Amino acid sequence: MTVGLIAATVLTTALTVWLALGMYAHREADQRRQDILAAARQSALNFTSLDYRHYDRDSANVLAGATGDFKKQFAAQTKQLTDLVDQNKSVSEGQVLEAGIVRSDDNSARVLVVADSKVTNTAVPQGEARTYRLQLDLVHRDGRWLTSNVEFVG
Repeated sequence: MTVGLIAATVLTTALTVWLALGMYAHREADQRRQDILAAARQSALNFTSLDYRHYDRDSANVLAGATGDFKKQFAAQTKQLTDLVDQNKSVSEGQVLEAGIVRSDDNSARVLVVADSKVTNTAVPQGEARTYRLQLDLVHRDGRWLTSNVEFVG
């Protein structure tokens, strides 16, 4: 009977540890998914919300969430974009409608984002609605998810 109680205790303890580890892994994966989606949504919002009156700040927000080639390309075009946005008095107010993870692992992710924006400028002073379908590639660096590539899709 003692051997049976010991075996039952060991089995119950092992099962409890196994279930706890499984719950921890599930919670960690769920948190990673939430972090990826939050970063992708913010990056898409930054990318679709630009105002000629404070374009330096807006472009800095895009760059703060960027890395790699995307960051280099965007930074290289900032002066040209600043002039274009200012010349046209462009304002774009973005809104993320939906985002979904296509694939992810511990260090990278691909997310599809649908965003709308209302764009006003000298050519369209009353504003024009635009819809964007974006594919964002993200990488995990220094505890943050950063956008490494943005492509217009669909």
